[in-house]
Amino acid sequence: MEGEFYELRAVGILSLLTIVTLRQEATAGAEAASLLTVGESLVALHDWTFLFGPGFVVGLGNGLILGYLMYRSALVPRGMAVLGLVAGSLIIASGIAVILGGIEQGGPLQIIAALPEFLWELSLGIWLTVRGFNPSAIARLQPESA
Repeated sequence: MEGEFYELRAVGILSLLTIVTLRQEATAGAEAASLLTVGESLVALHDWTFLFGPGFVVGLGNGLILGYLMYRSALVPRGMAVLGLVAGSLIIASGIAVILGGIEQGGPLQIIAALPEFLWELSLGIWLTVRGFNPSAIARLQPESA
């Protein structure tokens, strides 16, 4: 899921770079009204990719899927994995609320909803750096030799 996030960001960045090109063409005598319409469309594309990427895909990939896999495999403590599941759900819910106009993008409610995701990713990174995966879970996941 992290790859899809970067692809969405790339689409947003490319749309802004296209606007720069359109602006250069506008100074070369291209029709201003049509370039304005295309530019506004590309800005809207950028806004939607930013909203959909960090506001939705991160919660799905980093929160729900990774949290579920860590919970099922018991490679990290269960409480930490549950934090990932809760955090992913909150990010997705806040992203949907922004899309539907219920809350402001980048506002205090969306920031508060993102805090558990931040804590989940931070704790997972620190845990794996300091402690590593649960050795008994790794042994249980290994296929038995014949």
